[in-house]
Amino acid sequence: MNASASSKTDIATIAEKNRIVRRFAEVLTEHNGFLCIGHRNPDEDCVASMVALGLLASKLNKDVCIYLCGNVHEQFSYLLTICTYNSIKILREGDPLPTGIQAVVALDTPKPEMLEMSDEIRRLIADPAVLKLEVDHHLGADSAYFGAPGFRLVAAASSASELVGYIALKMDCDPRYSVGDGISGLLARNFVLAVLTGIIADSRMGKYLKTKRERWFYERFSSLFDRLLAQKTAIGSGNFTSKEEVFDAIASLSSEEEDCYRRMMGFRGSLGSIEYVILGEDDAAAIHDDFGEETLTTIAKAVADALAEEGGKLGLVAYPDHPSVSELMQFRLRRSHSYRDLDLREALVAIGATNGGGHPGAVGFRFAKSESRDFRRFAMKMIRKIDALAVRSRP
Repeated sequence: MNASASSKTDIATIAEKNRIVRRFAEVLTEHNGFLCIGHRNPDEDCVASMVALGLLASKLNKDVCIYLCGNVHEQFSYLLTICTYNSIKILREGDPLPTGIQAVVALDTPKPEMLEMSDEIRRLIADPAVLKLEVDHHLGADSAYFGAPGFRLVAAASSASELVGYIALKMDCDPRYSVGDGISGLLARNFVLAVLTGIIADSRMGKYLKTKRERWFYERFSSLFDRLLAQKTAIGSGNFTSKEEVFDAIASLSSEEEDCYRRMMGFRGSLGSIEYVILGEDDAAAIHDDFGEETLTTIAKAVADALAEEGGKLGLVAYPDHPSVSELMQFRLRRSHSYRDLDLREALVAIGATNGGGHPGAVGFRFAKSESRDFRRFAMKMIRKIDALAVRSRP
């Protein structure tokens, strides 16, 4: 399993650490299917770091799943809710692995023997074509590597979640890894919440942070957390005084996402191979005002995924951006995991979309509002073109 007999040691230099992070960034942008695994009986940091990495990959429009056999404490069930609305599949014992997994990432696990794996995952890991990566903060005698050399982000840190946060901070500052789906930045609310959850859990609300670096990361993500939550919660912009306040705030945000999801599904329609949701100008503006830009964007992707899976073929969500955001019309197209007849990148060519991209199973694209006087009519025109392409693609 690419495990080394040597014990894990800290990365010697910042330069080497940054080289490893760049390799992680390249894998996240150049590969598609990711599987995150952790140790048996996962604790808060293990689950939080898997969710954080899953969110980072999902933000880049990648297919990602998490293998999780153990029970997650009810207090942290919001982490799984975050997955539900961010296109991250939770695999339980006995669930088949999705096809197309190109990389397996082990998180927060001292040695390979402690990993929670099914026989199918063991066979996947044994495949030399599948890349093995590792994020961990456990060092010392009773440890061993899982990841391939050069893909082991194993370093002294407060938590594995802190190291995932480090990857995102580096990527967020690099224009090569800018997010191409119209969302600004990688450090979105749910990602920050997942990272901070892991740091809080392993450091006991910061009490056991040992170094200036660990304290810097804690303060950095705490500040982001406060700022992002202050935008949508009644708790206020001050520091949280207890973990309970943190968990209550996150749980309320998860409930908000569920409300947004139900509201968008109320606009569901169907044509041929496509299940769709089209939001008119007023409806999109109302959802934006009630839930915020990030929740609207996140749930639009979740709805497109659900429509595709429920319909068995294609799911599409279309809405005009709020005037305060841009003068663009947004489209998200997803295919079901069981439907392989059409490479969705071909749809971009068929409809003449030059502002967009993605991978065979999911694409995002956009047009200027000036190209249409009637958004719904324009969206239906796109749907009919895509459905015609799907019909022609049948074997």
